[in-house]
Amino acid sequence: MGDQPSRLYFLSSRWICQSTSEECLLIYSTARRQLQSNRSMNFRGIFIAAMATITAIQAQSNVIPHGKVRPFPQQVPVTDAQKAVLKYKPQLTIEDGCHPYPAVQKDGAIGGGLSWSGPRDGECKGSPLGSQVYARTTWVKDKWAIMYAWYFPKARAPFPVLRFLGHRHGWEYAVVWLDRPNADNSTILGVSLSAAYGWAKESPPPEKYLDGNSLKVAYYYNHIYGNTAVKYTEETGEFQDLITWNQLSDLARDSLSNTDWDETPLNVALLKMPMKDGVFMKKLKSAYPF
Repeated sequence: MGDQPSRLYFLSSRWICQSTSEECLLIYSTARRQLQSNRSMNFRGIFIAAMATITAIQAQSNVIPHGKVRPFPQQVPVTDAQKAVLKYKPQLTIEDGCHPYPAVQKDGAIGGGLSWSGPRDGECKGSPLGSQVYARTTWVKDKWAIMYAWYFPKARAPFPVLRFLGHRHGWEYAVVWLDRPNADNSTILGVSLSAAYGWAKESPPPEKYLDGNSLKVAYYYNHIYGNTAVKYTEETGEFQDLITWNQLSDLARDSLSNTDWDETPLNVALLKMPMKDGVFMKKLKSAYPF
């Protein structure tokens, strides 16, 4: 499991710790002892030492087994945009590999994932607490994009060095492109998937891949590229409880954004949470199907 983001912040001229009282006491007392016993040490050295302690503690306290992450309940939509996100929620079929799991819970704890070993669906046939699909929206040129993302505890990237190893954590995503963010008066203009290699784009989407307003997606193992991915399918799938990026708690959104999901050597899997700031728009621009 990779190091997780700390919960120590500098705010209004003082340090704020967001963790359990016992952990915060340990963090503060450790930093204070270092400061008292190393008065000749410069501030940078003290800061690095303290952060190393914090990171080690948080790596243990903020990562929990993937099957114990509690999903966010799906909320009743209020705005037209929220209603549209639910209306066009895709359905997912699992042909091979893990089922989707919630990646993070309200307090910011994330799932530890699984090492790539045993059967491709080993220890990940579905969470007893329920699953999750994440969504985030924005305008791209004159199209309204809804990105939906699923998290998988283990996966395999399309690179030769990883084909026999696989890796912990996986993100797959679909983008539904509308003419406007309105549930009652909008049209699907195109769809995009994070395919086995690059993007699978359709504009307009073939009717065989739609079930009413819902895009039909399959998670599978691609034997040509030797990786896990999603593809279009004609099979009816299942829905997961949806939570939008803005509906997440601050701690959950922070964990999704700051966790290093790519634990492969030199980050060769290029694995990132697709909805985080700095990644989201890049993904949408490369997924643009028009």
